[in-house]
Amino acid sequence: MHRKLIRGGQRTVTARLHLGSHEAVLGVPASAIAGGIVALGDLWGDAATRRLFERLGETRDTADAAAILECAISERLALAAGRRTRSQLALGAAARLTSSPVNDVAGDIGMSERHLRRVFREAIGVSPKAFARLARFHRALRAALDDEHADWAGIATDAGYYDQAHLIAEFRAFTGVTPQRFLGELRAAPLIS
Repeated sequence: MHRKLIRGGQRTVTARLHLGSHEAVLGVPASAIAGGIVALGDLWGDAATRRLFERLGETRDTADAAAILECAISERLALAAGRRTRSQLALGAAARLTSSPVNDVAGDIGMSERHLRRVFREAIGVSPKAFARLARFHRALRAALDDEHADWAGIATDAGYYDQAHLIAEFRAFTGVTPQRFLGELRAAPLIS
C-alpha cells in the first residue's frame, strides 16, 4: 500500500484500472511494475506524459481533471484493442480463483499450473495465490464497510477466512493495522466526489 501526503491547495486525480487492463493502458505487463511506484513518463514516454500533465494543469476542478484522465486512458485502450493479450486468459482464471484452488483452475482451462502462474503474474502482476488473498481481503473489507457495526467473526467466515484471527492477521499483513482501526481510518478520510 502506498500513501502520499497531499498538501493544502494541491489537487489529485487517480485512476483505478480494471483487472487485466494494465498492459493495454500502461504498455507493460502488470508484473513489471507490481509493488512499485513508476513515473508515468517511464511508461508512456515524456512527450505524451507532458501533454497529459499540461491538459490536467489547465483544468478548473477535479471533475474536469478526471474526465481528461479518463479520455487519455480510453485512447490507450483503443490503441491496444486490436491486440490480444495474456490478460484475457488471466481474467478468466481470476474469476474462478476466488473459489477454486490454482491446480483445479489450471486443469479446467487446459494448461499446467506452472504456465497459469506465469501467465497470471505477467498479466495481473501477482501470483494466483496472492490474487486470491487480495480478493478475500477485498470481500471482507466490502462487507465491513457495508455494515456499520461490523461482526468480524461473521465477516471472516463469509469472506472465506478460517476464523477471525486469520482475518485479523491478513488485515495486519496488508494494512499494518487491525481491521477495526483500518475501517475507522477509511470512514474518517474525506472523499472527493
